[in-house]
Amino acid sequence: MARSTFEGPILAGTQRFGIFRNVGYASLVQSATLNIANTTANTAGFGGSSGQFIDSNGIPNGYTTVYTPNSSSTTLTATSIPADSATVYRGFVAYLPAGSRINDIFVDIGVITTFTSGSLTSIQVNVSNDYVAAAGTCTYAQTAVLTSPAVGRQSFNAFTATQLANQQSTSTDIVQSNGEPNLSQVVFTVASINGTNVAITGGTYYFTIRYTQPDGNIGTTTTYPYGNFD
Repeated sequence: MARSTFEGPILAGTQRFGIFRNVGYASLVQSATLNIANTTANTAGFGGSSGQFIDSNGIPNGYTTVYTPNSSSTTLTATSIPADSATVYRGFVAYLPAGSRINDIFVDIGVITTFTSGSLTSIQVNVSNDYVAAAGTCTYAQTAVLTSPAVGRQSFNAFTATQLANQQSTSTDIVQSNGEPNLSQVVFTVASINGTNVAITGGTYYFTIRYTQPDGNIGTTTTYPYGNFD
């Protein structure tokens, strides 16, 4: 038994009802590669630019707007991303169904950030429902301030109780009109600090988020039992 739609989750199993119901959710994945040396929008690996983050919903990376989370109105207000200065920000935005459960977040560095002059002071990656400045508070996850970053998979700081709770059910950040489903906005922000106002020339980052979309038809954390819609 399986179900696959663009409006709901993907469920699969061999026993649909009863005490031995074994239906489970499919794991969904979104990912992006940011190559800072690629400055051509709408091409694979495009890394964004000063004050501009990207998404890869169009398959090649293209510019996107980061919105200030708003769970009560269809009004969208753009978040301002700081222009390049002593700290350079680049980022990726993924859109999830509101209320998704985040199972894994991966951040990999393929090439350490480089500048036209000077040396890198530190890198930090923030994962939140909005742009987060270096050392800010993150909704979902945050690496340490990496003063000696190395190529490879990066570790996150220990998740706080609030972050763990947020990962169980992502926030409603974008309310759509005309009955379209609400969205969670997950923003990966890379803060590269040089200490002087010099141009960024390179750096490659790989981001992956793995999540499941709950089925509202079969109950919630406060409503039981399962319905008969799957």
